[in-house]
Amino acid sequence: MALGFFCLAIFLYLSLDPDSGYTTSASAASSGKEGVEITYGSAIKLMHEKTKFRLHSHDVPYGSGSGQQSVTGFPGVVDSNSYWIVKPVPGTTVKQGDAIKNGATIRLQHMKTRKWLHSHLHASPISGNLEVSCFGDDSNSDTGDHWKLIIEGSGKTWKQDQRVRLQHIDTSGYLHSHDKKYQRIAGGQQEVCGIREKRADNVWLAAEGVYLPLNESSK
Repeated sequence: MALGFFCLAIFLYLSLDPDSGYTTSASAASSGKEGVEITYGSAIKLMHEKTKFRLHSHDVPYGSGSGQQSVTGFPGVVDSNSYWIVKPVPGTTVKQGDAIKNGATIRLQHMKTRKWLHSHLHASPISGNLEVSCFGDDSNSDTGDHWKLIIEGSGKTWKQDQRVRLQHIDTSGYLHSHDKKYQRIAGGQQEVCGIREKRADNVWLAAEGVYLPLNESSK
């Protein structure tokens, strides 16, 4: 297990754009402890609280709607397609290793395909809510990739196993999932979509991942 996390840290070190301010250190530490700070540049898995499925994507397009890369909920824990790198929006002054404050606007980059977690007004395939897809690449991102972090409770910065919501800036939809599953292109995986209502079942938690050390200056 430790070797797997070390290899993931090496992958991050080699794959992130050094000109973006997000060149990672190979000493990035994984964590299974509660309360560990999530920092910009960390690669995490997001777990839907109600169903325990992980936010997931793979190089398979939707057959309807936007036709962009599909996003699903994945039932297993061990899958490399469920890692997302937490990044700020362009034009901000935050650095790799900085804490992520409640109310911050962030982007989530799918680690394997380099596309961004995205949403828009297309209808999702199963429920007809707001479609959530993956879009763009390292040098191609727009406001459809921007999400507001909302921490449940009194927390001021995002920590592992803390209940959070992600609200899409352009559509105001909350990142959501449910137990409705795909039968064909992603059999057994469940739909991920956006809904405009704040509900008990659109809560997520940061679970497994490589958490970069917290910058002392951001404490």
